[in-house]
Amino acid sequence: MFRAPELYLPTIIGPSSDSILVGFDESRDPTEPPKRSIPVDCTITDDFQGIRLKWTLSSIETKKYYVPNKRFFSLTCKKSDRERVEQRYFPYINKTAQAILSKSESLNIYTYEQDCSKWEPAVFKHPATFDTLAMEPDLKGFIMKDLDSFVERKEFFENVGRAWKRGYLLYGPPGTGKSSLVAAIANYMRYNVYDLQFQSVRNDSDLRRVLTSTTNRSILLIEDIDCSTKVTNDRTKVKENCEEEENDELKHPYGTDPGVTLSGLLNFIDGLWSSCGNERIIIFTTNHKEKLDPALIRPGRIDVHIYMGYCSPAGFRKLAASYLGIKDDKLFGRIDDMIKSVEVTPAEVAQQLMISNEPKVALESLIKFLNTKKDIEEAAVEEKEKSDNEEQESEEK
Repeated sequence: MFRAPELYLPTIIGPSSDSILVGFDESRDPTEPPKRSIPVDCTITDDFQGIRLKWTLSSIETKKYYVPNKRFFSLTCKKSDRERVEQRYFPYINKTAQAILSKSESLNIYTYEQDCSKWEPAVFKHPATFDTLAMEPDLKGFIMKDLDSFVERKEFFENVGRAWKRGYLLYGPPGTGKSSLVAAIANYMRYNVYDLQFQSVRNDSDLRRVLTSTTNRSILLIEDIDCSTKVTNDRTKVKENCEEEENDELKHPYGTDPGVTLSGLLNFIDGLWSSCGNERIIIFTTNHKEKLDPALIRPGRIDVHIYMGYCSPAGFRKLAASYLGIKDDKLFGRIDDMIKSVEVTPAEVAQQLMISNEPKVALESLIKFLNTKKDIEEAAVEEKEKSDNEEQESEEK
């Protein structure tokens, strides 16, 4: 309930208000008006259908320096108006707050700051869209259709007793466009992104508080989940080589918490806490799917597994159209054949296409790169075969 008045009240600030806070975002257009917010201990007066209401923002200081002060709104009205406030006014400000969010021209990407224990926003202006992705058309169409279906099936999720959320696992070699796909999904859905790094979370309790503080209609992104050593695959709390003293708060200001466990993460994905919030998308990325605990990626937790593979001829042609502005060239056929025989990522292809604005120069550079890569791969195969043969001969002797 705190988020709704936090968004709504700045829109009704008038000359009679005690004070206001204004701020400018350096990443926004400097000609835009400043962002307004409510300072602590400020009282805002509102009139709704003849009801006089007074809002006051208060704050309680916490004892722990790494826990932010607790803020809350107090609402004052006549006792005779209380029922109308609950039944009409609260739904009104909730609806208004949702409209404010939906009309926001820019998206935000949030990172969790451990020092102040809150999500810090930054303007999200990633240019990736489904039109620019170097992806097979069938896979692209499937993802877009799945996203559309997710948004339209609120009643379905309620009827079957499931939380209104969708989980995706993007896996494949580095440089295959996993982060670009996340950006394209965010732009397509107009959802804010919450980028969670496990090293910024102390324990399961902290994780639960962090995740439940994300908003509806948002994407929770956990990249390189296989590299998150704090999420253990045996669902136990692991302590290794703990040589520091427990009370050394200068070295360990957060105590000796063992960190986030897999059980804590799973409880948010599909446990009781998964119902805290609606219309949320959870995206995991990994370069090594085989390293993930089966409990994390079983059906019901991750709904869709999307393999982000090496560049295909269709992907190359999309990149050529985006980077060079061409849809066909006499060199395309040769490049198509080479891409089929070489493991090359979309990022590597894009890097070569950026060498020059001249299509001929860029395409010839790509051909040279693919030839070199093919020679390296063939040499590696020959070396491995030679090593295997020598090992086999050694065993026979």
